Amino acid sequence: MSSPSVKLYALSTCMWCRKTKALLDELGVAYECIYVNELQGDAREAVLVEMEKVNGSRSFPTIIIDDKVVIGFKPDEIKAALGK
Repeated sequence: MSSPSVKLYALSTCMWCRKTKALLDELGVAYECIYVNELQGDAREAVLVEMEKVNGSRSFPTIIIDDKVVIGFKPDEIKAALGK
């Protein structure tokens, strides 16, 4: 079974984003983390537009696991989407 594609949209200042990262690390999941608040200008806008397609409220953390989206720190949903 191949590893899922995991992308985490986060804020470096967000406690729930840190908890989500810690959970993914604990589960040994490879993921791409994008700290939206550390981007500027066009790069930031492009990421927000991309994120808005799956989370209209642009809230954090937003996690995309293959074709599933989990909004917020929801360990059970994250584990289920990862098949763990």
